[in-house]
Amino acid sequence: MNTSKRMPMQASSNRSPPRRPPPPSPDSRPPVSIWKRLGQILLILAVAPIVLTMIYRFVPIPGTILMIERTLQGKDVRRNPVALRDISPHLVASVIAAEDAKFCSHHGFDWVAINKALKSNERGRKLRGGSTISQQTAKNVFLWPERSWVRKGLEAGFTVLIETLWPKERIMEAYLNVAEFGPGIFGAEAGARYHFGKSARNLTPMQAARLAAILPSPGKWSPTKPSRRVARKANGIVKGARIIRESGLASCVPTGRAR
Repeated sequence: MNTSKRMPMQASSNRSPPRRPPPPSPDSRPPVSIWKRLGQILLILAVAPIVLTMIYRFVPIPGTILMIERTLQGKDVRRNPVALRDISPHLVASVIAAEDAKFCSHHGFDWVAINKALKSNERGRKLRGGSTISQQTAKNVFLWPERSWVRKGLEAGFTVLIETLWPKERIMEAYLNVAEFGPGIFGAEAGARYHFGKSARNLTPMQAARLAAILPSPGKWSPTKPSRRVARKANGIVKGARIIRESGLASCVPTGRAR
């Protein structure tokens, strides 16, 4: 009998098992991936605007970048935030008539006005009216005033957020509390007191219209010493505001009775 041959099973049973590499020490482990950190930063940047927008729905807006700029320019910044019920409905209707007649019906963007503005820019002309009150509120509350494509992109994002998370009443309230009604004069209450010596709730239709008329250039135009252009525009706003109120185009922003 030949005993030099071994059974296959015996040969395989004599083999030693493969060695496993030792576990890496804590010091030798690779650092956290830069992509993971980048993802965390992007997540924070995406969530932060939503959180801030939700906070500002209920909390008074403490200030804006434009207010800081005016302070650095040496302007005496004046501001007296008030609730929408303490602002004359004449002013609410006037700014809707002057700035955004479709405020209650659109969802942040007036695409017809935007299209007209784009066509006008292509022809080398300037046309005011592309931005809605919602867009102006987004810019004034969260962003800086200088024009750029970056700012316009962020403005569009914040416009979607406030239209989604805020009621129209809050958008109007925020707008009328941060809009500039003169060099360093922010908000309807400060504007009414500075120009007319009265509270915003007591504005007459013409006073409200003149305040709305200077919004495009509050640093150049005056509601108490109006130029022909401002006076003509204010007269048109008075008529437009009456139509806005009578036709129910301001129904999304309930206010007190007009005086």
